[in-house]
Amino acid sequence: MEDNIKKELKICVIGAGMGGLCCALALAHYGFENIEVFETASNLGFVGAGIQLAPNMSRILDRLGVWKDIEKEAVLVKETSIRDGASDGELAHVDLDYVYETYGYPHMVGHRASLANGLYNGCKSHKAIKFNFSTGLKDVISFAPKVTFTAVPRQGEPYEVECDILLAADGIKSNTRRDMLKLLDVSADIQDTDQAAYRIVLNRTQLEHDPELLELIDSERVVRWIGERRHIIAYPVSNNTVYNLSTTQPDVNFAAAPTETYTTKASKPAMLEVFADFCPKVQRMLNLVPEGEVCEWKLRVHAPLPTWVHGSVALVGDACHPTLPHLAQGAAQAIEDAAVLAVVLTKLPDSSPETINKTLRVYESVRKERAEMLVEWAAASARELHLGKGAAKEERDRQFAELKAKGGKARVPDKWADTDVQKVVYGVDCMKVAEEKFDELYKSM
Repeated sequence: MEDNIKKELKICVIGAGMGGLCCALALAHYGFENIEVFETASNLGFVGAGIQLAPNMSRILDRLGVWKDIEKEAVLVKETSIRDGASDGELAHVDLDYVYETYGYPHMVGHRASLANGLYNGCKSHKAIKFNFSTGLKDVISFAPKVTFTAVPRQGEPYEVECDILLAADGIKSNTRRDMLKLLDVSADIQDTDQAAYRIVLNRTQLEHDPELLELIDSERVVRWIGERRHIIAYPVSNNTVYNLSTTQPDVNFAAAPTETYTTKASKPAMLEVFADFCPKVQRMLNLVPEGEVCEWKLRVHAPLPTWVHGSVALVGDACHPTLPHLAQGAAQAIEDAAVLAVVLTKLPDSSPETINKTLRVYESVRKERAEMLVEWAAASARELHLGKGAAKEERDRQFAELKAKGGKARVPDKWADTDVQKVVYGVDCMKVAEEKFDELYKSM
């Protein structure tokens, strides 16, 4: 690519979540000089706490120069323990030390704000990136030859923005996706999963009176307590100063809610009732959550899309492949999207709309099948973990017992901890794939 193309192209990114921030950072890293990010929120105040930092994510962040600062606040994960929710009996144990030896990066867990701040600070080091906070995308007016969209600031009048390329990382409620699918006469409605989640953070001071809970926050271990149609995954973050718990349970509070409702203030007694049959250790942690600070998230996805690209517009992350959290790959897959986009766009032979469209379709070709496969694996993992009584649960528990008997060297019903799944998730270098396959895929478009 000629340097003048990187200088002349105006690229707009919608959304400053993990995918949007990484799009901007990766493009600037590769030398693009005119990048604008539009974010509806007034700042990067990220809800939630824990996020898993898998090797396929860390590899990209390291190449973009931001991993070291994120790693400083993260916690190394050396093991995972899968336990029966009711009895706290261990069903399986997997040693994760091999992850670093195999993939070059360890499995770590961190605070969502640490990841976001690391990406944002990386962006701020590049003068090519301009942020427009408190400004969202209302609609896309034109997808090609130039992209035009309506930007709506919280204060002030809407205005039109024109750019050469639009990367829409505007989440599961993406207005860009809505307009793209409408133009293509395609329906891919948001789907209820009949699942919801509580996200809980407990500080060290809340746990230090209880030796069993203090042991959890001081560990380098991810714990998953499982029960019928429910589970809790928990681990320490922020240099072992915070203990993060994320639950999954049947949706009750959102059942009749409109599709735009994704979060709600929840009742502490209702939360305790959901996990009333779980072990005393879990009960003690849930009881530490202050009344009034219980929030519940609706878990929604949408049907796989026929395409992620139209004209000079591409969808990114949750805008095109939202996932359930059970494989811990939501943010990682958005970051893979961003990295591949940067790789392929730096190979643009010219800046014509036709060339831009073909290049964005190379991005889709590299990413779509992989991302959608991981979405399905996350859903399959939930189905297996949440089994009730019956033959399927008996077979799952037999596999857990075999795994334990073989010292962690067998199939893991929890796909997140399965070595064969990890080979596919952690072992694929999406940037390398994009580099090596670009010419072949571009010629086929």
